[in-house]
Amino acid sequence: MYKLAEAAGSGGRTWRAYLSTQPGESEKRGLSARDRIGLGPWYNANGELIASDLDDLDLSPNIVKRTAVDENGNQVKGRGDKPNEHDILTGSKNDGTAYFPGEESDRTCSNWTSSGEGSGQVGHHDRHGGGNTSWNSAHGSRGCGQEDLTKTGGAGLMYCFAAD
Repeated sequence: MYKLAEAAGSGGRTWRAYLSTQPGESEKRGLSARDRIGLGPWYNANGELIASDLDDLDLSPNIVKRTAVDENGNQVKGRGDKPNEHDILTGSKNDGTAYFPGEESDRTCSNWTSSGEGSGQVGHHDRHGGGNTSWNSAHGSRGCGQEDLTKTGGAGLMYCFAAD
């Protein structure tokens, strides 16, 4: 993530992945994606405001197909594109929090260490698909390997936020 940001000219900032983790056996809760990324505001690589603060990010973020860009400002493929790669890994519930033990099966590909078995919760950056418009919690992936993520409708991408 840091190398991509630096190569795109966005180095010198603290970048954090919007990924939740699930708790281990001795923990009561995992780390929530929303708690990792700072307080905002956040902008995409083209300088467009995505959200001014955590409330805005939860309730009405400017995350749609047009504003979902990679570190170079290129639009991420979504509904209507070939291939559709709108699944973005988050491991999170709709409010950006982690799943609790027993609440759901693993939604984090074994806390982002598995590239095979398991599932990762994904959102749809373009807010389309299956009647679910959530940018951060639409459904689980078919598996954790690149082939499974591609079959599900993604490319193994994640949201990254600069927490300055």
